Amino acid sequence: MRSKTKPAQWFEKVSGDTAVLIFTGIAMTAALIAKFALHNSTATDRLLLVGIVGSSLPILFELMREMIRGNFSVDLLAAISIVTAVILHEYWVAAIVILMLSGGQTLETYATRRASSVLGALAKRMPEIAHRVAADGAAVDVPSERIAVGDLIMLYPHELCPVDGVVVGGLGSMDESYLTGEPYLMEKAPGTMVLSGAINGNSALTIRATKIASDSRYAKIVEVLHASEEDRPAIRRLGDRIGGWYTPLAVLIALASWLISGHAERFLAVLVIATPCPLLIAIPVAIIGAISVGARYGIVIKDPSILEKLDSCKTLIVDKTGTLTYGEPSLTEAIPIGSLARATLLQFAASLERYSKHPLAKAVLDAARREQIPLIGVGEVSEAPGTGLTGEIDGHAWTLTGRGRIDKEAASHLPPTAPGLECVLLRDGALAGVLRFLDEPRGESRPFLAHLGPKHAITEIVLLSGDRPAEVEQFASSMGLTHVHGGMSPEQKLIVVRQLTAEAPTLYLGDGINDAPAMMAATAGVALGVNSDITTEAAGAVILQSSLASVDELMHIGTRMRRIALTSAVGGMLLSLAGMCAASLGYLTPIQGALAQEAIDLLSILNSLRMILPVGQLSDFHLPVAGKST
Repeated sequence: MRSKTKPAQWFEKVSGDTAVLIFTGIAMTAALIAKFALHNSTATDRLLLVGIVGSSLPILFELMREMIRGNFSVDLLAAISIVTAVILHEYWVAAIVILMLSGGQTLETYATRRASSVLGALAKRMPEIAHRVAADGAAVDVPSERIAVGDLIMLYPHELCPVDGVVVGGLGSMDESYLTGEPYLMEKAPGTMVLSGAINGNSALTIRATKIASDSRYAKIVEVLHASEEDRPAIRRLGDRIGGWYTPLAVLIALASWLISGHAERFLAVLVIATPCPLLIAIPVAIIGAISVGARYGIVIKDPSILEKLDSCKTLIVDKTGTLTYGEPSLTEAIPIGSLARATLLQFAASLERYSKHPLAKAVLDAARREQIPLIGVGEVSEAPGTGLTGEIDGHAWTLTGRGRIDKEAASHLPPTAPGLECVLLRDGALAGVLRFLDEPRGESRPFLAHLGPKHAITEIVLLSGDRPAEVEQFASSMGLTHVHGGMSPEQKLIVVRQLTAEAPTLYLGDGINDAPAMMAATAGVALGVNSDITTEAAGAVILQSSLASVDELMHIGTRMRRIALTSAVGGMLLSLAGMCAASLGYLTPIQGALAQEAIDLLSILNSLRMILPVGQLSDFHLPVAGKST
């Protein structure tokens, strides 16, 4: 089959409302040439009629479909105006109405078009090739869908795991945060399970597939996302909600003027000036302005309907790791065992860690840097997978390893386990100290959560996390939260969000792939940072600088956009109502009504453009001064 031609590809890009707008504009231009250059009124009418019929058929067809579904939107007035104008041979009036209608819908389409697909981003992330181990031991590249249960697969460093399986060879670690949300690498040794979509660490692993690609964990998340996308909560357009009373009122005035006067032209004049272009054009202009303002504040508004939804949200559902926390571990405790001083413990540990690529190494080095502890020379450094980091300092062998890699006798002298991660420092095989790590909460988290109730009418805050329940409970207590769900899988998050959304409009705030399905099921979804393509595609808005203060700015942008859009729409419709009264009394002809409507449109659009004007500080959220109560 031949590929699509360039003209066909071009037509796809301009299909729909844009094609109608272009076709109508061409027909009106040709009609103007015929009227003023050729002085041929017959050709003028024919050109206009061709343009009207060609442009209005898709509009009328779509309107009929909406009416069958019981949706009588504000576009109904425009459709009645077009049909009436053609019947009365007022072709210029019909063409102007089509131009206004298609222009407004083109603006709205531009304002609401998504940059790309969530499922497309997921597909792009998943590897298409797997390295299957053949009978002779060589790794052969095959499509991931051809992997069968029981196949051996070689997983190279930093690759994504294509299927669920179990490690049969190698020692290393994998990043499973896309699923659990925990910002730690999970150690892998023969016998441990691996999940599709996880990122391998620095060591090659051999795994035996326990599921085919389509049944693996990552594929199931894709299925959940697909279902969430289809069940995304719908929201009526602001213009349609306002038009619910305006449309029947305009039709009633038009019919009354026709019946009382006996002149069908008055019916047309009333409908023409009633055509709700302040709704069809001014509101999209305000939305586009809000998108521009958001970009200036480092906020990407992907789904403009979120600007309308934010004001209605009563429940905040928030993720923990990377959202209320920084998303990376930091050193919280350095506990010496025996005669070693704390500063010496940290000095030796940091001196070793500068040679490691383990994610905890950065936390140790950052702590030493903050406390201005100098590093010392280390010799014979080695980091064999599964054994820990070893080096020689002052003639002693120092090792950083995990609690599970020391003998039971030594482990019995360790302090009790605590939330987060830990590593153990050994000197010549004997315990020297313990280092503990936690993902620290953002300094703005608790004040931000406290700010939402009084300033944004949020009545309930729910913490929803894939982290271990005990750790989530402890964190929630520090944030003053009582509605807590820990250890949640993406599917479980989705169930909770659907239940909460059925009770009240919800705002979901998260940052990881495991948040994407739930984010799409919420009334509004906001992604903090750009840690995951999938999450940023699922969200209605993306906060680029990972700041909770920017979430507050987004909420204020939505409030301001809604206020300006309502002013433009209601103000324009009141002017249109005055024009309808004048037209019903015979003071405006249909063409004068169309021109008057254009003037009203201009005023409404100018008011909507106020959205892009500077207004000073948008947010009223401020971090408390140190030492003062929050």
